[in-house]
Amino acid sequence: MSYIETIDLVKVFKLGNVEVQALRGLSMQVEEGEMIAVIGPSGSGKTTLLNIIGGLTRATAGQTFIAGKEITNFSNAQLGMLRQRVVGHIFQTLNLIPTLTAYENVELPMLAIKMPASQRKKRVTELLTTVGLEFRMNHKPDELSGGEKQRVAIASALANDPPILICDEPTGDLDQETGAKIVQFLHRVNKEMGKTVIMVTHDPAIARQTDRIYRIMDGKIISVQKPSDSEEANAALKVQMYRDRLAETELEIADLENAYKEQRINAATFGERWHNLTETKQFLERELHRMGL
Repeated sequence: MSYIETIDLVKVFKLGNVEVQALRGLSMQVEEGEMIAVIGPSGSGKTTLLNIIGGLTRATAGQTFIAGKEITNFSNAQLGMLRQRVVGHIFQTLNLIPTLTAYENVELPMLAIKMPASQRKKRVTELLTTVGLEFRMNHKPDELSGGEKQRVAIASALANDPPILICDEPTGDLDQETGAKIVQFLHRVNKEMGKTVIMVTHDPAIARQTDRIYRIMDGKIISVQKPSDSEEANAALKVQMYRDRLAETELEIADLENAYKEQRINAATFGERWHNLTETKQFLERELHRMGL
């Protein structure tokens, strides 16, 4: 039995009278201490898979084993304990509380397990220093850059020292330089802290830095590849990932522009995200053109 294992996972969502099958008999294995990339187009089931592994949602059918225990039929209380102590989450939307400081956001998971105040203070200070935010701990999320907010989210996910870290697009809204720094830190989390890391990513350069790459299509694993595989296989994977990411980036830009027009986001948020997404789109177009595509 692997450290993390799913067997024939099926997940069906009901949207009114319509049923949508997000996972279709998906099986995967992750060994302790591995760093795994999960890739695939939008709607392929990547986030659903992470949510089941992390105890945020239940599969419709199939089995899930985490750290040697089957969680398939865990109660809500048991799943809560899993999220608090075993699996740390870094969400694409970060999930930071806007009214709390960086310090308070990182402290919050420790309050849930009733960690003593003195231990909380030491742990929060250590984590924020580790991610390079020791001088920004009293700042709220809207006073931090995108990269700084992401580092707070990582520190918060590590607050209760979980052995497993799952990351849903941890560099999605960041520029390439900042994104590279976040991935570098996740490598430290994996290698130096010994955490098992499962990461959804659209970036081929990030995927190739992991131990193995799982590709999902229509709710199934269609390939498992090691970055050390043949140059031809790596090139084909890179092309497919660039195409997937370009299509999704164009949709994200359109959604962002609509959100701004409808005044659902402010100018500062729009400007930062639009700049990063446009930069990503231009990079992908250049790379595909360079490959003759």
